[in-house]
Amino acid sequence: MLYPELFVSLEKARWNMQEDIPWHQFDGSLLTDEQAHTVKMNAITEWAALPATEMFLRDNRDDSDFSAFMSIWFYEEQKHALVLMEYLRRFRPELCPTEAELHAVRFDFDPAPKLETLMLHFCGEVRLTQWYRRAAEWHTEPVIKFIYDTISRDEARHGGAYLKYMRRAIERCGLEAQRAFAKIGVLMASSNRAGKPLHPTNLHVNQSLFPNDTVQSRLPDPDWLERWLDKQIQFGKEWEERVVGGILRNLSSLFDVEFKSVADLNRFRKGLSPVAS
Repeated sequence: MLYPELFVSLEKARWNMQEDIPWHQFDGSLLTDEQAHTVKMNAITEWAALPATEMFLRDNRDDSDFSAFMSIWFYEEQKHALVLMEYLRRFRPELCPTEAELHAVRFDFDPAPKLETLMLHFCGEVRLTQWYRRAAEWHTEPVIKFIYDTISRDEARHGGAYLKYMRRAIERCGLEAQRAFAKIGVLMASSNRAGKPLHPTNLHVNQSLFPNDTVQSRLPDPDWLERWLDKQIQFGKEWEERVVGGILRNLSSLFDVEFKSVADLNRFRKGLSPVAS
């Protein structure tokens, strides 16, 4: 089982919201209305770990080890939402999300192949790590800079945990897992070609609710993500290359094959099966 080992390692890295966040360093002159608004949107987005956890538990009923790990992932992701809301409660209370705004992002996700879902969320953690690092650089107020840096480190650790379950899946499922991981890897490393940021919160997950079946579509400001990335934190080519590089490096380690580009990964994917397309 991986859960006991992951519990110990993540417990050692755990931070305390009251004691480890330097609330006393807040400088209101360095926080703009625009920046505070993005904190609200990120807080609500992080709250979507709730329906994601419900999905994982539903679709992994045969895997008690991974389901137990969800107790850690869910706790830490909800703490991300909570620390962002606590920041607003202390310093911009008028922007703190309402319970109705939080509940709006709790909706059912359609069942999906669990190997593909695992890889999708691994890539999501890689991407969030870089989004939050860039957000920490963009913000000018010191406390929120510290918070974004802190939760970025959590996301990186979560990605490492998912990678362990991916490695276990390859040991158990072999070619089936390799195909799933390579397919989603090509998709998630091709944001430029897709023309939009590819992350679990921006993908359609409930056909009956389409087109309002992404987490982002259910936010008070559905267009905020693209604006945040393009105009505000300016997550440009250099940063996107860090995301793609992270995905390729980890898959290179996982498959024991060097991928220098998405094209390399796609060729590998096609070679896994004569029917791959």
